[in-house]
Amino acid sequence: MATYNSAISRTEAASLIPEEASGTIVQGLPTASAALSTFRTVRLTRAQQRLPVLSVLPTAYWVSTSGDDTALKQTSDIQWGNIFLDVRELAVIVPIPLAVLDDADFDIWGEVTPRLIEAFGSKLDAATLVDADNPWPETYQQGISRQAFDAGNFVTEGTGVDFADDVALTFGKVEEDGFDVDTIYARRRVRSRLRRLRAATTNEPIYQDIAAGSPPTLYGEPITWVSNDPWVNNYELIAGERDAAILGIRQDFSFQIFTEGVISDDSGNVVLNLMQQDAAAMRAVGRFAFAVANPINRQNSNNSTRFPFAVLVNSGS
Repeated sequence: MATYNSAISRTEAASLIPEEASGTIVQGLPTASAALSTFRTVRLTRAQQRLPVLSVLPTAYWVSTSGDDTALKQTSDIQWGNIFLDVRELAVIVPIPLAVLDDADFDIWGEVTPRLIEAFGSKLDAATLVDADNPWPETYQQGISRQAFDAGNFVTEGTGVDFADDVALTFGKVEEDGFDVDTIYARRRVRSRLRRLRAATTNEPIYQDIAAGSPPTLYGEPITWVSNDPWVNNYELIAGERDAAILGIRQDFSFQIFTEGVISDDSGNVVLNLMQQDAAAMRAVGRFAFAVANPINRQNSNNSTRFPFAVLVNSGS
């Protein structure tokens, strides 16, 4: 449901208007976007950009099976198809009464900004990874997990001898399609599941977290813990070839504060007049596009069953 009348009230910001001064605000570090930090990014100069993707491979032929030096050489071609990056806008407005801003001992806008970045990141990850609230219309612009599932690139937990084997089988789905796994996106809870894995004979831990400052890996490939809560289904992790996921950036996150103007609902009714009601509003905007490239290769020429990612599905799905 569309929302037009949400605002930070004095009650909601009470902890920032101290009766006795407090020196710090304790809050968790806003989590980054997996899509923004790991996908192949393309800077866009218009609302739609076309990308050619290989669709037909060339074929070579033996000139002669009899050793005929004058035999005719055959011809072959190469074909490309198009995918498009369609820009969509992500935005929100956060109104705050001026009296609340004046009475706060802290920079409220400074506290709001990282939370807005976190919200944007969560929305991007949800759309691109698990196809939740996805604004893009084309099949190749659907979330990675949905496209992988539709292509048959999924493993149900419990298929292998243990969770680690299930992950290995998930990798295999990608490799069978002619791609290499070089990135993993996983729920935060998967970290605990990996730690609990034990060797059958010695009972020693199979997986160990890497030392601080080094990225964690599984089977030698880096893991991104997607902890900004985009998961809306029972996918445990996604593995695949990271450069196949393309994030187009038409406009980076931008923030602007207004003290004049009105905020209206979708019926045109004014719900807040900034000047008349002594309020300010921060507007945050970003414009992005997304697509997954799925070029043909010699291991799998079937576009409907070939995909550069695979998903591990929870057994409760």
